[in-house]
Amino acid sequence: DPPPVQLIVQFLEQASKPSVNEQNQVQPPPDNKRNRILKLLALKVAAHLKWDLDVLEKSLSVPVLNMLLNELLCISKVPPGTKHVDVDLSSLPPTTAMAILLYNRWAIRTIVQSSFPVKQVKPGPPQLNVMNHIQQEKELTESILKVLKEQAADSILVLEGALKLNKDLYVHTIRTLDLLAMEPGMVNGETESSTAGLKISAEEIQCQVCYDLGAIYFQQGSTNAAVHEKAKEKFFKTKELIAKNGSSSLHFTIDEERLAGYCQACEVLTSSSDDASQQATPYSKIHSCMKSGKYQDLVKIFLEDNLTLSLPEQFRQSVLRELFQKAQQGNDALNEVCFKVCVCNTVCDVLQGRIIDIQFCQLFLKPSKEKIDFLLEVCSGSINLESASEELKRRMAAFLKNLCLGMEDLQFVFMISSHELFIKLLKDDERKLLIDQMRKRSPRINLCTKPVTSFYDIPASASVNIGQLEHQLILSVDPWRIRQILIELHGMTSERQFWTISNKWEVPNVYGNVILGIKDSLTRDLVYILMAKGLHCCAIKDFVHAKQLFAACLELVTEFSPKLRQVMLNEMLLLDIYTHEAGAGVSGERPPSDLISRVRGYLEMRVPDIPLRQVIAEECVAFLLNWCENEYLTMQVPLPLVQTNPYVKLGQLLAATCKELPGPKESRRTAKDLWEVVVQICSVSNQHKRGNDGRVSLIKHRESTLGIMYSYWEYFFFLLQEPLVLTTILSLFVKLHNVREDIVNDIAAEHISIWPSSIPNLQSVDFEAVAITVKELVSYALTINANNHFWLIIQADIYFATNQYSAALHYYLQAGAVCSDFFNKMVPPDVYTDQVIKRMIKCCSLLNCHTQVAILCQFLREVDYKTAFKALQEQNSHDAMDSYYEYIWDVTILEYLTYLHHKRGETDKRQIAIKAIGQTELNASNPEEVLQLAAQRRKKKFLQAMAKLYF
Repeated sequence: DPPPVQLIVQFLEQASKPSVNEQNQVQPPPDNKRNRILKLLALKVAAHLKWDLDVLEKSLSVPVLNMLLNELLCISKVPPGTKHVDVDLSSLPPTTAMAILLYNRWAIRTIVQSSFPVKQVKPGPPQLNVMNHIQQEKELTESILKVLKEQAADSILVLEGALKLNKDLYVHTIRTLDLLAMEPGMVNGETESSTAGLKISAEEIQCQVCYDLGAIYFQQGSTNAAVHEKAKEKFFKTKELIAKNGSSSLHFTIDEERLAGYCQACEVLTSSSDDASQQATPYSKIHSCMKSGKYQDLVKIFLEDNLTLSLPEQFRQSVLRELFQKAQQGNDALNEVCFKVCVCNTVCDVLQGRIIDIQFCQLFLKPSKEKIDFLLEVCSGSINLESASEELKRRMAAFLKNLCLGMEDLQFVFMISSHELFIKLLKDDERKLLIDQMRKRSPRINLCTKPVTSFYDIPASASVNIGQLEHQLILSVDPWRIRQILIELHGMTSERQFWTISNKWEVPNVYGNVILGIKDSLTRDLVYILMAKGLHCCAIKDFVHAKQLFAACLELVTEFSPKLRQVMLNEMLLLDIYTHEAGAGVSGERPPSDLISRVRGYLEMRVPDIPLRQVIAEECVAFLLNWCENEYLTMQVPLPLVQTNPYVKLGQLLAATCKELPGPKESRRTAKDLWEVVVQICSVSNQHKRGNDGRVSLIKHRESTLGIMYSYWEYFFFLLQEPLVLTTILSLFVKLHNVREDIVNDIAAEHISIWPSSIPNLQSVDFEAVAITVKELVSYALTINANNHFWLIIQADIYFATNQYSAALHYYLQAGAVCSDFFNKMVPPDVYTDQVIKRMIKCCSLLNCHTQVAILCQFLREVDYKTAFKALQEQNSHDAMDSYYEYIWDVTILEYLTYLHHKRGETDKRQIAIKAIGQTELNASNPEEVLQLAAQRRKKKFLQAMAKLYF
């Protein structure tokens, strides 16, 4: 059974349904017995709920509740059109006065509620009829709100008048509503008496009316601050009445938490800046200080609260955020205030066992004597050592101790350690141990101010703790500091291999074997850690630190290992490629000629026994392809390099194929060679294999003349960014995907005709991996250019082939939109080919959008009447049906629609179809240009409507 509130909606919707006369004209709902009974039933349900506005407002929309309360006014004998403010409530029957009160209470509650932000409900699948209903309800709500706001002043006066009544009122019950529905002679005047209905005491009425008036006054206070005084008066009166009568006795419940919040806000907003009253709360004092700019008083309030801990953490943080915002807007004087408030908050966090905020750490990066003095003042003022618990003392002691350990300047350390609070909190043994540790420290060298002549010239300092040093070693990205820490660690112990302390330090196996062969343990640790950290910085795109680490490592290995020197030069080349691609390359700026020469030099390098990472070769070839160095790849690259380096061979074939694309078909010998290479790549073996640098292939490993490249060749293709190169390799894989014997739906692609149409040994190709690669490649290509319509068509075809019809339509429509200025121009015929249109038709058909099918049938070069008529015969359509008739320009389809609706007896829909036929621009006698213009205009509107549904 539906809940009671839903019954109100059903009854009122039935009673307000318009009628249609014999001339098919829409008439207002008739005032007949059936509709009166339905309205009475709705009122009875509300009476069953005791006219609780909280319940009714949560479940009923504004238009429905407006209709319900107007019916209540009508049945309570309030003359229609009468201004409520002109009526004397004391002279009216109790139920009539209560009806007026209910309506006006609801009016101002609705105004208040409309001022609150509303969380948008996530829409479901797009349906035009549902969207139209939602839009109509939204417009109706807005018009009702407009009227309520215009009458707000009258509603407030009515409620203010109700506070002066000071007498009990009665609200209609099911019994009194039944009596009112009887014949006038059978009522015997009972409903006019003072005892008919549910009794609402004068105190309860005053309590609820005061609360509602307080809410509307508070809302109006945003534009008129003086009104906050009225709001405060009403809310405090509500609070008194609840305290006197108890909230459990009220028929209409009040949210006491919200009431408390209102009262607190009113206290803050109505307090004056010079108020010296002892009754003022910390909130009002803080608000006054922020308003008047008395920031030193603000710091004092926060410091005092560190003892009482009455302010919530979130409030403290919000005040600090506001101060930071004001400081960032140019008020430099607030920087000191921000620091002081941050210190108060931090000490409060320490005492309550919370984590120290990062803002404190940032503000304390450069400590000064003044900052230390204030911090110690706050710490002393925040804890009463005589009454504080051992837990609080322990937390404060740990905070001060860690503060000392984190400072490098011994002067500041001794300022803290000699303070009275520090001496009282730490035991003698703890204090002596800490001071001894601090004294052993020597000042650290500032590398920024002291010139460094050589990497080995930096003196190492003593340290205090291996664990602390290892922690610093893990965090540091400064090569000079890393070396200093390692020297200290090796001076403390010779048994540890410090390159193993972090499992995040990874060096490829081809390098690891050489590095771990270094005999000196300090040098081995240093080279390994510098390289590992440099590679990690590359991976997270921190290219500045990566360059510093690699440069230091290069300087180090140059002295003893030519092999590792070349390794570092190779890695620095890769780093420079990454840096350009992430920087100037993003805006299309060509790389410097020096970088291109170094890339060529790397590919042509013939130094024996140099460990090489395969990714560098991949990146170098992809770099040349992306910057259109096709002349070098096709004409200048040495032949031995093509024969020995599989990436160069693949790059040469790609570059040559791209160069020949505009030429005649018979000149595309290189396209066939490229095809054969990729077919060989996709040949199947029985196992996957992992490369030396840890990557795993989609294609199963296969030994071949092109060597290890086939283990994870697909990584190379995802480095390509030049559109023509990407289009070429994408069309090749699409063609390879289409040659399967069991393929039902081909995927279309640009330049697909240049590839061979068959493979001698189909069983040898791993088509599963090919299908995955096509999906991944097109997704990657769209991240490079999301507006390439040919790539969008490929994505749509993939979704179509995998039965994801809604997604397919999305991409078909997007492809048309990007090449036609959102359908304001004609979609080129090579984009919306007959095959694409037929696939869109099938998508709509399988989504049960049959009217869309009929309209799309007109887009074909020859209109498919058979499919269109069959679709229009379907009665279970999930689209907007007759709302789409305005998009049909083919008169034959419109005539068939007219016949179909006439046959079914659907008069309204037949009239819509006749109206569409009758438009003069569709007259068959018109010139061809006029007919084409009419068709184009309808195509545009239809495709835009479809795009709104599927985008």
